[in-house]
Amino acid sequence: MCGIAGIIASDIRQVTEHGLKLMTDSLAHRGPDGEQHWISPDGQAGFGHRRLAILDLSEAAAQPMHYGDRYTIIHNGEIYNYIELRTSLKSKGYTFNSGSDTEVILAAYDFYGHDCITRFEGMFAFAIWDRQEKKLFAARDRFGEKPFCYSMRNNMLVFGSEPKAIRAIDDTYDLDQPR
Repeated sequence: MCGIAGIIASDIRQVTEHGLKLMTDSLAHRGPDGEQHWISPDGQAGFGHRRLAILDLSEAAAQPMHYGDRYTIIHNGEIYNYIELRTSLKSKGYTFNSGSDTEVILAAYDFYGHDCITRFEGMFAFAIWDRQEKKLFAARDRFGEKPFCYSMRNNMLVFGSEPKAIRAIDDTYDLDQPR
C-alpha cells in the first residue's frame, strides 16, 4: 500500500513543498521504500508519494512518475491486467521504461483518455496532472478498495489516501462533502 497526496490550486502560493511534505509525512506508514514530491512548473499542481515497492523495485518506477512533457501521475494500488494492457499498448507504438503498472496507467490514459479506467482490473486510486490542459484526472477502483479522500475550498483541491493527509495542512477541511 502506497500513500498519495496532492494539491491543485489557482493561487500558486498555495502549492508548496512544505505542504506536500507535511501530507506525505502523515502517510509514512503507507510507504517505507521512498518519498518524493513534485510541483508543476506553473505552480498550480503538487503531488507527493510514499512508496511501497512491489512490482518494480527500481528507481524507474518511482513516483510521481512523468510521461513525456505532459502527464504526471501518483498511484496507489495494483492493476492486475497491466501485462496484457502493456502488450496491447506496445502494439500501438508505446514504449516503457519500467516494469510498473503505474507507467501502463499513464500510457493507457494517453491512448484511451478517461475511458482508460474501464480497462483496468484491480484496486487503485490515482491522480494524473495534464500540464498541457492544466487539468486533473483522478480515479479509484469501483469498490473503493484503495481510498481517495478529497476536500475543495478557497479554489484549492486537496486530496490524499487518508483524511489525515488533508488535515496535515489544514485541520479545518471538510472531507468528501456532497455538493
